[in-house]
Amino acid sequence: MQGPITLSIDAMGGDRGPAAVAAGIIASAAELPDLRFVVHGPEAELSRLLGRRGDIGSRCEIRHCDRVVTMDDKPSQVMRHGEGTSMWSAIESVRNGEAQAVVSCGNTGALMALSMIRLRKLPGVNRPAIACLWPSRNPAGFNVMLDVGADIKADPRDLLTYAMMGASYARNGLGLNRPRIGLLNVGTEEHKGRSELREAQELIAAATEAGQFDYVGFVEGSDLPSARVDVIVTDGFTGNIALKTGEGTAKLIGDFLKEAFAATPLSRIASLLALTSLKRLQRRIDPRRVNGGVFLGLNGTVVKSHGSADATGVAAAIKLGYQLAQSNFGERLAARVASAGLAGQDAAEGGANNGTSE
Repeated sequence: MQGPITLSIDAMGGDRGPAAVAAGIIASAAELPDLRFVVHGPEAELSRLLGRRGDIGSRCEIRHCDRVVTMDDKPSQVMRHGEGTSMWSAIESVRNGEAQAVVSCGNTGALMALSMIRLRKLPGVNRPAIACLWPSRNPAGFNVMLDVGADIKADPRDLLTYAMMGASYARNGLGLNRPRIGLLNVGTEEHKGRSELREAQELIAAATEAGQFDYVGFVEGSDLPSARVDVIVTDGFTGNIALKTGEGTAKLIGDFLKEAFAATPLSRIASLLALTSLKRLQRRIDPRRVNGGVFLGLNGTVVKSHGSADATGVAAAIKLGYQLAQSNFGERLAARVASAGLAGQDAAEGGANNGTSE
């Protein structure tokens, strides 16, 4: 896109409050000089936090909101009574065309619910998806996985749409011209898995040219961090369990390393000798660097930052929103979803014709 990029920022709802969000905005502004912000939250507090840097004021517009969507609020309640909250206001800025993307640390279920009723789904999308970045052995350092929790169900057509949206995200977010798509299953053999997965495999394989991706077939859980695939497609139930399992395992390994290096005087000396390597490892797997799940399938780009994100994590989510807005991701995604509908229709007609001829 030509000209400055404007992001709509929900400053409330995160575990660390508006201070972490303001610090993330300041860090992002220093790195991205053509980025502008519409920030939603209590005006007096945000003016104080953002006013510490004189150059930020001209790039930030503060929209006063004194109501907050908390982590305990139910999505159904927020849909009925959420007007006037910072989350609602932030989404409205994208809906009204004032900003190209919204970033929020708030309640995931409420954010998805409000985004669906205010932004609406793209034509051809039955179920939106949440895409996340998974650390991997690929040159880019990450794989894309979706859905990781927007909806626990997904039929074969939904999985085809996820493949199209995931490929578009990988192109615009990771710079991959022709991403490799894999469908998560209990094994790589063609006869493995539920009938819905086998049907989805046929649809995705038939859509490779329309979606401009390569399909590698079924992948297993061990392939999530591998270099075999760039995009992993699954339903939200399986994807969310995999995501939470990965986060828990990473934390467990980190805790075990700390305990091992603190066990004896010699191990503490060894930790000092390995400090550079440990810091390099920490930077590579630091979840703050890839903080931000993207809601795909809506008429607008929504980036969900982790609720406990600090300034570094918020800045990473803002940078992701900036990259997607700069690449005109929303329009490109809509085009891919339309391609998915045509590809699915062609595959279905082809299957019907084959069945008739036999």
